[in-house]
Amino acid sequence: MQTQIKEWGNSQGIRLPKEVLKSAGITLNEVLDVTISNGVITLAKTFRHKTLEERASEFDGKLMLDGEYD
Repeated sequence: MQTQIKEWGNSQGIRLPKEVLKSAGITLNEVLDVTISNGVITLAKTFRHKTLEERASEFDGKLMLDGEYD
C-alpha cells in the first residue's frame, strides 16, 4: 500500500484507510508511539495499563492460588 504526505493546516499528515486502522486494532484519537530508524517511520499502539476499574469489571470472583488450575 502507498499513501502521500499532505498539508494539514500548518502541519503535514498521512491518511490511513479505515481498513488499515481496523486490522491494526487502532481507533480514532488513539495515541501512538512513533519511532524512526534508518529512514523508516514506525507507528505502534502505546501500551496502556488497565485501570483498577477495568480490572475489577473483568474479575469473575474466583482466585487462582499457586498450584490450582482449571
